[in-house]
Amino acid sequence: MKGNKICIVDDEPKIVRFVAANLKSIGYEVTTVNSGEELFDKFDLISPDLILLDIMMPGHDGFYVLDKLRKFSDVPVIMLTARSNPKDKVHGLNVGADDYLTKPFSLDELFARVNAVLRRSQSNHAEPGLAKTPVIRTGDLAIDLGSKRCWINNEEFKLTQTEYSVMEILALNLDKVVQHETLLSEVWGPQYRDDVEYLRVGIARIRRKIKEHLPNKEEYIVTYPGLGYMLRSVPKE
Repeated sequence: MKGNKICIVDDEPKIVRFVAANLKSIGYEVTTVNSGEELFDKFDLISPDLILLDIMMPGHDGFYVLDKLRKFSDVPVIMLTARSNPKDKVHGLNVGADDYLTKPFSLDELFARVNAVLRRSQSNHAEPGLAKTPVIRTGDLAIDLGSKRCWINNEEFKLTQTEYSVMEILALNLDKVVQHETLLSEVWGPQYRDDVEYLRVGIARIRRKIKEHLPNKEEYIVTYPGLGYMLRSVPKE
């Protein structure tokens, strides 16, 4: 994963220099911008593999920037904040963040989270020779394991890379309950196995996107409180 391009969006020069220097020291290519506007202006030129996005910035805050970013890109995003308010974390995940890091953070924690997010992202690229069923279908929903894309009634609906990873695991276990710990460990990493909030928010976002296409249908994803989630078989109408 070394050599991946990381963009830091933060208006604190000291933090930016510190984080950039340390990421470069372990082999990442790093670009820095000090606002969301600059990120959007240079996005195509930068073409980042991962964005570290500060919440508190002059002008538009990180939540606004992420919401706008998600309208055209599923690039992984780790949000950075000096605030430890749990509501900020949930809001960031709801808008489409892949992870959340509270300042001050250790370099070991930063590296671990960057590596985990990039690993999830890169695992979503199709691998040759995978012995998997190419497409899993339930009702009007189709999960294409080869292209890593999802469809409803032959119309693609967009998931972030993290959301797709959750959906793929559920699809591969169709009609079986997948425990919280399993989903968290396989998608986010073993260190996240107790962070159920990540999973709750991710499932809620997937459900919301399905409902946008199938507003009057029953839930495809069933909740088993205290245990996990199941993608169920739905008859095709």
